[in-house]
Amino acid sequence: MNAEFIEALEQIAKEKSINTEVLLDAIEAALISAYKRNFGSSQNVSVNIDRISGEVKVFAKKKVVEEIENDFLEIGLEQARSISKKYDLGDIIDIEVTPKKFGRIAAQTAKQVVVQRIREAERGIIFEEFFSRQNDIATGIVQRVEKKNVMVEMGKIEAILAPNEQVPAEEYHFNDRIKVYVIEVKKTTKGPQVLISRTHPGLVKRLFEKEVPEIYEGVVEIKSISREPGSRTKIAVHSVDANVDPVGACVGPKGNRVQVIVDELRGEKIDIIKWNSDPVEYIAASLSPAKVLKVDVNEDEKAAKVIVPDYQLSLAIGKEGQNARLAAKLTGWKIDIKSESQSNA
Repeated sequence: MNAEFIEALEQIAKEKSINTEVLLDAIEAALISAYKRNFGSSQNVSVNIDRISGEVKVFAKKKVVEEIENDFLEIGLEQARSISKKYDLGDIIDIEVTPKKFGRIAAQTAKQVVVQRIREAERGIIFEEFFSRQNDIATGIVQRVEKKNVMVEMGKIEAILAPNEQVPAEEYHFNDRIKVYVIEVKKTTKGPQVLISRTHPGLVKRLFEKEVPEIYEGVVEIKSISREPGSRTKIAVHSVDANVDPVGACVGPKGNRVQVIVDELRGEKIDIIKWNSDPVEYIAASLSPAKVLKVDVNEDEKAAKVIVPDYQLSLAIGKEGQNARLAAKLTGWKIDIKSESQSNA
């Protein structure tokens, strides 16, 4: 290796945002292994790369002793003092033992280490980038399906949309552009692994934050979300400003804000409900679009009995109980729905 190698190394390190010294330290450590592998492993050696010239030297570390028992690890006092008068018994001195053919081995080893470290650094950069995006949304492009996993390209990495994170009714085709929720980023031996979701309630939350400025600015708060992916979502919102209607802000002019989110979720219905600290009002609102006549609450059991008009019973319960189920999950209350005639019977 030479000065040109050092210059090239510095250039690569700069381009890849890697510390040059870290690379050189790694090369030196690898050269120690290469030396022991090719020229004997019994010696205690160190390798030094000159930071300017690029010259590589191997030094055997030997202890100064009166009587030599191991030539690889020890040197006699007389021989040590022939190198320098300053040495005394017990000192550790470096003896250069650079083999003549070591240059070629050094060059090959250095190349391998640099390639490996660049790959590791790039993986590290990608990991940090996506780790910071955990619990956030990202846009990806569908590439292929492998064993029911949908592989989604997200910049420099392919993310995995596992079967349990896919919306049952959705189909994913090559080159489809989709928004996903980043649920986890893992470090693996093959590089970062990004796990994404189309079913997570956080996807709906982030979409609203993106489309509704009042939510992004903190004027309107998302208090709760309950979701059955691909079918229906209920979202409870609250305004910290009495002059701002939280439901109206989320719906947007002519319904355009919520429609963007519905389109992104491929037609999933969204009920936007005004959150209320009064459980009676909150539970009544949560059963939207059904109209509620009366709500009786049991604070101790956190259970509510809801009365609705006879003609609204099926709407309040919903298809296969979905509306009631989502309302219960949204509010955190057990909800028992009865029609007006049932309650009077």
